[in-house]
Amino acid sequence: MINSEKTYSFFSQNKIADFIESSFKAVGMPNEHAKIISHLMSEADVSGADGHGIFRLPGYIRRIKEGGLNLNPDIRVEREKSGMALVNGDNAQGHLVMKFCADLATKKAKKSGVAWVGVHHSNHAGPAALYAKIPLSENMIGIYVAIGNANHLPPWGGTEMLLSTNPIAIAVPGLKEPSIVLDMATTVAAYGKVKTAAQRGEQMPEGWMIDREGQPLTDPAKSEDGFLLPIGGPKGYGLALMFGLLAGTLNGAAFGKDVIDFNADFKTATNTGQFVVAIDIASFSDVGTFKSNVDDIYRTMKNSPTLPGYDEVLLPGEQSHKKRMNRIKNGIPLHDELLETLNKTARDLGVEPLKKT
Repeated sequence: MINSEKTYSFFSQNKIADFIESSFKAVGMPNEHAKIISHLMSEADVSGADGHGIFRLPGYIRRIKEGGLNLNPDIRVEREKSGMALVNGDNAQGHLVMKFCADLATKKAKKSGVAWVGVHHSNHAGPAALYAKIPLSENMIGIYVAIGNANHLPPWGGTEMLLSTNPIAIAVPGLKEPSIVLDMATTVAAYGKVKTAAQRGEQMPEGWMIDREGQPLTDPAKSEDGFLLPIGGPKGYGLALMFGLLAGTLNGAAFGKDVIDFNADFKTATNTGQFVVAIDIASFSDVGTFKSNVDDIYRTMKNSPTLPGYDEVLLPGEQSHKKRMNRIKNGIPLHDELLETLNKTARDLGVEPLKKT
């Protein structure tokens, strides 16, 4: 439970987006780009992805200041067929690149039924669900996979960190029920959760990380002394590896030893690889019938019997949807430590700080 009186202040999504937009403009980002990115970052916050929204702003600003990001990119298609494209992100902010790719995949899928768009020379783009959900508005299913922007995972049984959290998101629309949206890392916890726990002075649960002796690591301040654990043991490792091959190697993007740790290196281009797939439901089925069937499955899952100790069965994306509804009504909570960091950034940039209300 969030204790709003002691450690949190609450802000509307518009207030968060305006602050992000002003900050980007202050470091020379074109107005249109700043508006697109600020909207996507605030969407992360309002949906509960606290490690991928405004929390990331100071790091993004630092990367821009140190020359690690291209503020005037030429995002372009390099290879193309009816159902695919390979995009060069030209080292632009990842949100900008992936919005371009998701829109392109959606446009292509209207003609080809299915479209796969991969990218190289992109950057960190926030939570995976942002881009899997873009095709939903056109009655499509969306899939998104990315290379994480720092290696925190060794191959199963090894100690050298050659893999990242390499997330996947899949978004499937319903008719009357909320969309079913899976958004998960191939590690037990995304590294953004480790970073937010460190900032808040919280401990991590056992099972997120282990040290190099194989012992549980629960202090996020010591995260560099250990590594994340994959979901499902060797199965999670296998998924991280295969996602890396598809989002990285296939696109000509960084993977394995070539991945740049964007938490430590703010100057080198990360050459991040991602891909997004759009699937046109109408090419496979009547849209209304499909969505109605998704609703039936949703309700079947929700109404199934629960184990002792469980109040309800949850579907992928349901908690995020509930957080979204709550935060639209009551505001986005920002921890005092984060607010202090953000307002230091504001002072450095000469923009209006976020004020407690």
